[in-house]
Amino acid sequence: MRISEAFKSSPLLIVYLCSGDPSPAATPELVRRVVRAGADIIELGLPHSDPIADGPTIQAAAQRAIAAGMNTDIYFQVAAEVSVPVPKVFMGYYNMVYARGLERFVQDCLLSGITGMIVPDLPPEEAAPLKAACSRHGVDLIYLVASNTPPERQRLLAEETGGFLYLVARPGVTGARNDLLPDTGELIHRMAGDVPKAVGFGISTPGQAAEVIRAGADAVIVGSVCVDLIARGRIEEMESLVAEMKRAVKEAGRERLP
Repeated sequence: MRISEAFKSSPLLIVYLCSGDPSPAATPELVRRVVRAGADIIELGLPHSDPIADGPTIQAAAQRAIAAGMNTDIYFQVAAEVSVPVPKVFMGYYNMVYARGLERFVQDCLLSGITGMIVPDLPPEEAAPLKAACSRHGVDLIYLVASNTPPERQRLLAEETGGFLYLVARPGVTGARNDLLPDTGELIHRMAGDVPKAVGFGISTPGQAAEVIRAGADAVIVGSVCVDLIARGRIEEMESLVAEMKRAVKEAGRERLP
């Protein structure tokens, strides 16, 4: 499923899971449970030994996944096993894409049902070869933008992104937070345009999810809080949280209607 199809009924809830945590065999069912609970798009993280954009929770998940045998080949096998009626998006780092070969990596994405790629450490100035491969195979290359990104660069990222624009709610790495930066709403409004805007990094409660939707976001991205519950074996609690967040997102979307 293409990302653009999902955004025909925004606002959306996007959920990140670390593929291979707690094991490659467990991932497909975890994804299915998250989708049944209400996730509209799934980010499947490819574990990396040096995840520079990820905080302690996702770093630990990556280490567990690698110890359980996860690698790029198995990642695509797992992604192909995940048959869900929502878009699947790759989340990972450029050296793993480059090592496999750009064309091969993008082809493997498409063959496994992945229709979007988020590569946090790849700037648009260096992304032309990967973007060309993505364009050839109909895969969206998604860029991230933060409140401290210079205005001219914000415009470039908004013009170049595919699928949606990933707005970073706070500087630094991923991880659940108790509050959101006051300029998150300003960033949402500053990035006005046709491209959908999804806010992530630090979203951990239904209240926060509703807050960013009321501020004008088209989607909320949640990751670390779900990964943490999976790590503690609290799967049903994780499902309940996803369901609560989806309800909050939908209600906030209705409140926005004129």
